[in-house]
Amino acid sequence: MALEIRPARAEEMEAFNSNVRTAFAIQEEFDLKIPLEWTLCAFEDGKLATSYMAWPLTMQFAGASIPIAGVSMVGTLPTHRRRGYLRKITEAHFNLLYERGEQPIAMLFATMAAVYQRYGYGVVSSRNAYTVEPNHLRFAETRPVSGSFQEAGDKEMGLILDLYHRFSVQKVGYLQRNEAMEVAPGAPMTVLAFPRTPMPPVKVVYRENGEPLGYMIYHVERENRPRMGQRLVIRDLTWLTASAYRAIWDYFANMDLVGEISWVGVPPDDPLPHLLLEPRMLNITSGDGLLARIIDVEKALPMRPYSEEGTLTFEITDELCPWNRGRWKMETSAAGTVIGRTTEEPHLAMPISTLTMLMFGQISPSEAARMARLDVNDNNVLALWDRVMRTPCRPFCADMF
Repeated sequence: MALEIRPARAEEMEAFNSNVRTAFAIQEEFDLKIPLEWTLCAFEDGKLATSYMAWPLTMQFAGASIPIAGVSMVGTLPTHRRRGYLRKITEAHFNLLYERGEQPIAMLFATMAAVYQRYGYGVVSSRNAYTVEPNHLRFAETRPVSGSFQEAGDKEMGLILDLYHRFSVQKVGYLQRNEAMEVAPGAPMTVLAFPRTPMPPVKVVYRENGEPLGYMIYHVERENRPRMGQRLVIRDLTWLTASAYRAIWDYFANMDLVGEISWVGVPPDDPLPHLLLEPRMLNITSGDGLLARIIDVEKALPMRPYSEEGTLTFEITDELCPWNRGRWKMETSAAGTVIGRTTEEPHLAMPISTLTMLMFGQISPSEAARMARLDVNDNNVLALWDRVMRTPCRPFCADMF
């Protein structure tokens, strides 16, 4: 049995797509056309056994832009599982990313988080969902809607992208988008923002005094219900002001023929539960969202802005990326962040997955200490670590890739 880890060749992309269909139980036609160098697969005796690819994406981080590798389409044929192929691919990919030095962070959405946490990934965001009847969208404090709504056509996609950029640029974890919002052959970068469905999307822009301040993209589908048999599925929603946010939900509250509104891509700090008369009627569910992995500590940490000046020393353990292991000293300031090796005693010691969670602001250093996700050598520095690592909002990614 010969094992080979390498990118797929052109004549092997049909097998790649077939493998993805099998792994994810995709019934409809699936023909992903991407540059071959984005793939990295396991071949057993010349047969594709494990598919794997990474989108070259850019992540927003509180005003900064960070290049990341968006890992996706990972699957092993049922006949070839439990042979360690994914681990071998992952290790090879981490080495490639480090050698190239272009993408110091890898991110993914996991079917099973347990698989990837074994490779040093950490859960860096939560992803909530709402299922609510329109008649329960009633605010505790009523305010008039001063703006207006207008349905947008394909020509307004530039406006929608601009609103998304203004909404997301100061957030943590959102991706930069381009006009290729679905899988599109030949696209320079493809973001799976709007999954394909049988129903065409409705795009609506909200304006006040002529100024666009938000939009929503949704589709409506028919369900087998005796009355109010429509189900409205929110695909994308952004707002620039509190008044725009309330207006958008007033819009959905007036959907008289809709029996259920579903939004599965809800940020963990979404304000709606704090505004409604009956927030429990949102039927909120929560699960893990993004998983991320720092590939190169020295390059990744200085790329994000920090809220306070400080000098932090820490020690990292990392099974798959030996270049990350050891003691580091990081100095943050308004002029930028400097990081390098040190022999000084570390304030904290932690695995790479915990450091990734701290970088994204998913948990604070003090929370990580209480969870025993790190070891503290000097309790007096925890408050400083909390202030330095604080992010302006909860991490979240509105796209799937």
